[in-house]
Amino acid sequence: MRLLIQRVSRASVTVDDAVTGSISHGLLVFVGLGHGDGPQLFPAAADKLANLRIFNDDEGRMNRSLEDIGGALLLVSQFTLYADARKGRRPSYTDAMPPAGAEGTFAAFLDFLRQRHPGRVETGRFGAHMRVEILNDGPVTIWLDSREMGWG
Repeated sequence: MRLLIQRVSRASVTVDDAVTGSISHGLLVFVGLGHGDGPQLFPAAADKLANLRIFNDDEGRMNRSLEDIGGALLLVSQFTLYADARKGRRPSYTDAMPPAGAEGTFAAFLDFLRQRHPGRVETGRFGAHMRVEILNDGPVTIWLDSREMGWG
């Protein structure tokens, strides 16, 4: 599982001219799923998202977490996080989980977060052409890979 996390003042996802998810202060999380990713990764990923101290405290230091500030989550499925562009000009996506399995796994992760996170958890639409509007706060962007993190 790969997570590209952005601290945002606001973010929204639009599909076919309709907003499917929108948050104010919180985290926009692009989620890429690879072969073998599943529920075994959900607890560590949820804990990291909730407790990563990347929000400013009263002194301007990144010392507060999503839980501390009561922030929201906006999750967007993003298979292109598994792009391999080392050869040629067209990226390969062979390391990404096929859509048939990824859709259910993404939905299960979303449900897991909705049960665990006290704030709002919004999303786009799996497999759709989405327009993501982001007001990155900082900017702060963090990259997490479950294999590098030792999750699961």
